[in-house]
Amino acid sequence: MAYTAENWPITAALLQFPGTDSTGRDINDADASVWAEVLQEVKEAGFANADLTDSWVRPGDLSKDRLAEFKQTAEHVGIGTPVISAIRRSVIHTTDWADNLAYSHRTIDAAAELGCEVVSIGLHQAITPEQQKQLWFWTVEGYKDPVGDKEAWGNAVSRIRDLGKHAADAGILLSLEMYEDTYLGTSDSSVQLVQDIGLDNVGLNPDLGNLIRLHRPIEDWREMVAKTLPYSNYWHMKNYIRDEDVARDSYITMPAPMESGLINYREAFKVALSVGFQGILCTEHYGGDGLSVTASNQEYLRRHVLPKSAGYELGKSEVAQGRQQPAAALAGAAK
Repeated sequence: MAYTAENWPITAALLQFPGTDSTGRDINDADASVWAEVLQEVKEAGFANADLTDSWVRPGDLSKDRLAEFKQTAEHVGIGTPVISAIRRSVIHTTDWADNLAYSHRTIDAAAELGCEVVSIGLHQAITPEQQKQLWFWTVEGYKDPVGDKEAWGNAVSRIRDLGKHAADAGILLSLEMYEDTYLGTSDSSVQLVQDIGLDNVGLNPDLGNLIRLHRPIEDWREMVAKTLPYSNYWHMKNYIRDEDVARDSYITMPAPMESGLINYREAFKVALSVGFQGILCTEHYGGDGLSVTASNQEYLRRHVLPKSAGYELGKSEVAQGRQQPAAALAGAAK
């Protein structure tokens, strides 16, 4: 059955929860009650599910016993954890790529233990010291993947394909988060990367908010939606108010609730359905009471954007969508 506004799985991003406590202790090492407090807060904000953004807890770095403890904690709170977003661990980093690749594999293993459906990764790297000085880090350019470097592109393809095969064996979708100045920084490059990887369970996370917030000329968001949604299997959703004065080379953006920003998600989602998208959604927001705004974003989606009944016409996606059976079940069914 196709998803509807009532049952479409929506997760809360955990961007506003830090990875260390007030004493500097890593949240991975915290007592389970600390994890429960955050998950309870997310649940009380109105979410049935959380995206385990690894800027908070890193499931791939938890021991087997602690991972089991985390799973039990989430179950006790009564909140789902269908997605892990592993961010800023590029597998083509000049010096740290091997560590990042190993971490990504561990994250897939952790996702399987937690019963996740999706692992989202990207090619973006750590925020630079100059970016850290800004109110909004995206107003200053950060790391850039080398343009036209066939070896770097080939490494991205082969290493992500390796991760994709691992994910497929675990019955998990691998989603690639779009981010500026990386090989996932334009719609054409992102689609080409997915096509070159060539695995059904590897698709895009069309986080177009990462691109429309830039203080420079950008692709038209409608064109990005049209190009990327046929290859998308998960979706980080946020929005920004944007003002342009091209004659003065002036571009200003700031975070906004989804209904108030540049991207018309009502229009974008019609396109998504027309190309077969049935992925989990994640609402995000930077600044202020981010959790409350993400909760309002969820309400906006359910009230105004998502289909009210399952009788809509659904197109065919270029990549696998959610609710996959584990590989073992698939193998059994084929016998």
